[in-house]
Amino acid sequence: MKKATPSTLKWLKDIVGLGTILVALVVYFSIRSPNFLTATNFTAIANQIPAALLVAVGMTLVLITAGIDLSVGSLVGLSGAVLGLSIDRIGLPLPIAILACIATGLFCGMINGLVIVRWALPPFIVTLGMLEVARGATFLLTETRTIYLGSKISKIAGLGVANISVLFIIAIAAVVLGQLILSRCTFGRYLIAIGANEQTAYLSGINTSRIKVSVYALSGLLCAMAAVVNTARMASANPNAGTGFELEAIAAVVIGGTSLMGGRGSVINSMLGVLFMAILSSGLSQIGTEEATKRMITGFVIVLAVILDYYRSRITSKS
Repeated sequence: MKKATPSTLKWLKDIVGLGTILVALVVYFSIRSPNFLTATNFTAIANQIPAALLVAVGMTLVLITAGIDLSVGSLVGLSGAVLGLSIDRIGLPLPIAILACIATGLFCGMINGLVIVRWALPPFIVTLGMLEVARGATFLLTETRTIYLGSKISKIAGLGVANISVLFIIAIAAVVLGQLILSRCTFGRYLIAIGANEQTAYLSGINTSRIKVSVYALSGLLCAMAAVVNTARMASANPNAGTGFELEAIAAVVIGGTSLMGGRGSVINSMLGVLFMAILSSGLSQIGTEEATKRMITGFVIVLAVILDYYRSRITSKS
């Protein structure tokens, strides 16, 4: 029988740890609120997380390269605006409009990667700039108005298999595919190598520039998919859609154990991080926590996750 590798044992340890925390959260909120442990509440959570899951998959891959993508929320908004305008004003068929939406996210993500690589600029600055550019373009395109699409797009949200929404299935498929890319494909090993030591990866023959452009393009593509999911769920394209997604995605991914220093991470664990954020938000709402307090608690959790990542990185480097 093949023995588990140390990295596999560590991954299983992280899964068990996160799973235990999730169970503890569910138990706590179930005691505090009689409406928490109900099928209606968990259905609502399941309907809310597909877009966040898609964005988190891309963010995980970017963070593993020691990069960061602060533009994800704005790319969700811009891609959704292109989708809404393509359907409502241009009159494109839904499949063509979705392709235009996907192309928008892919193009913006590729621009992020090309600028970072060509001028060796910090990803933080480049993607922060894209955040503003994309949000401004969204406001210009939509004239800061919500584009109501109704059944032209909401019918996608109504599709499903055995009462499971197709949007949720797409998000889970992206998580599984992302984990397979990371753990089974050469591309995934290159991402980890670049995050661990980019110079060594380059000297080892890895085309680091091409890989970094690809991972930002992939993040943009996943943002566009999240825009399709978000627009279908809301039956409209909102110019403010995706606002705050960048912080939520980074928090979920770091809580899932992906290092901000690069070189380590898991898409499956990021999914548990997204679940943690969703359950925390739902539970706090159900026990009557005010919005200001919710934001303070969420901020505290993010800082705690970063501190834990710092000590985990120190322990790893010493070992």
